[in-house]
Amino acid sequence: MSTNTLSFVYQSQPTRVVFGRGASDTVDSEAERLRLRRVLMLSTPEQTGLAQKVSDRLGARSAGVFSGAQMHTPLNVTQAALEQVKSLDVDGVVSVGGGSTTGLGKAIALRTDLPQIVIPTTYAGSEMTPLIGETVDGVKRTLRDPKVLPEVVLYDVDLTLSLPLGPTAASALNAIAHAAEALYAPDGNPVVSLMAEEGVRALVEALPRLVEDERDLQARSAALYGAWLCACCLGACTMGLHHKLCHTLGGLFDLPHAQMHAVLLPHALAYNAPAIPDALQRLARATGAADPLVALRGLSALCGLPSSLRELGMPEAGIEQAVQLALANPYRNPRPVEGPALRELLQKAWSGAPA
Repeated sequence: MSTNTLSFVYQSQPTRVVFGRGASDTVDSEAERLRLRRVLMLSTPEQTGLAQKVSDRLGARSAGVFSGAQMHTPLNVTQAALEQVKSLDVDGVVSVGGGSTTGLGKAIALRTDLPQIVIPTTYAGSEMTPLIGETVDGVKRTLRDPKVLPEVVLYDVDLTLSLPLGPTAASALNAIAHAAEALYAPDGNPVVSLMAEEGVRALVEALPRLVEDERDLQARSAALYGAWLCACCLGACTMGLHHKLCHTLGGLFDLPHAQMHAVLLPHALAYNAPAIPDALQRLARATGAADPLVALRGLSALCGLPSSLRELGMPEAGIEQAVQLALANPYRNPRPVEGPALRELLQKAWSGAPA
């Protein structure tokens, strides 16, 4: 009889989740539950119209809309939003959109501890985590603080129906990366592993259906459910090399965040493969493929996503700069992060060579 026993720590997050069609219609009642009187809407410039619609639902509680959120949460944008928070006497924020908007809401909460309601329109996952990544002078830094965890998340499937296939697929691969790294995280546990495997399965099954019909309601619902599970994994565990590289490249070259995840994920998994047999076995079950790396790359190709960092605008000369920055502040990772191997990984990812 085996003497091995389980030993782990699992910290659940206190965020309230409302999931389903029309969930965003409850924003006013959720604001009332939080006793908010002056709520500032946050969005990117592209989603100003949606932010205004949600603002209208808040009625007299709405203090206005700040639509300047940007990718990678640059400090100057946060400072501009904070000026509006102060001038309008805001006591809470509602973030509508993807990771860029959620990041701005978190940056505000970090400095003010204001309550947050998040209405995601992509599968980015930041809304379920106490993590924030901010970019200052071209360097993106990540920190963990319970103050940035949103109080309420409204997952409205209807708001994802108009998301085009490209952003849908990139955002879904971003979510899958959260689950993949949670499967070999040093602080992982059985609960997170179950959520990770189920989240990947739901997304991998939903994406081909969305290739056929972007407005397939059942597939959209499954994808949002999978993304929520993957986001819970991100909030519960330490991420590894893959996320370190995405933050490094995003800060240095302002590359599109979700597309970077799609390109880098097979390469990061291949780098760690000798040290993560159990994680790869779970990913194989979740993807229904003997080789999950091939399956993920094939899924990305099916959705028409870029296959190289070169296509995303990264200069080849930047590889060495990225290697040095990643080595300077390494994440915990199952395989030691070493210069030559990391350089080879990035060279393959830049050129689009198979992982």
